[in-house]
Amino acid sequence: MNPTVSRPDHEDILVLRIEGMSCNHCRAAVERALLKVPGVKTAQVDLASGTARVTFDPHKATRDDMVRAVEDEGYRVPL
Repeated sequence: MNPTVSRPDHEDILVLRIEGMSCNHCRAAVERALLKVPGVKTAQVDLASGTARVTFDPHKATRDDMVRAVEDEGYRVPL
């Protein structure tokens, strides 16, 4: 399960588990893909833990949008 934290300033934080990353190039590719999603404000990908911490506007972006962006780069986001 991926936790989402709601904040009063119309920003939510989502932590996604990401599988298939093996190097800093992978980390950077996932980060870039997430940042291209409309409504995503920040994306911090941690290669060691295999997670991405994303701050986003829930009125503009959804978890599905972010998962699709990551999977389009060739990585997996387990449920």
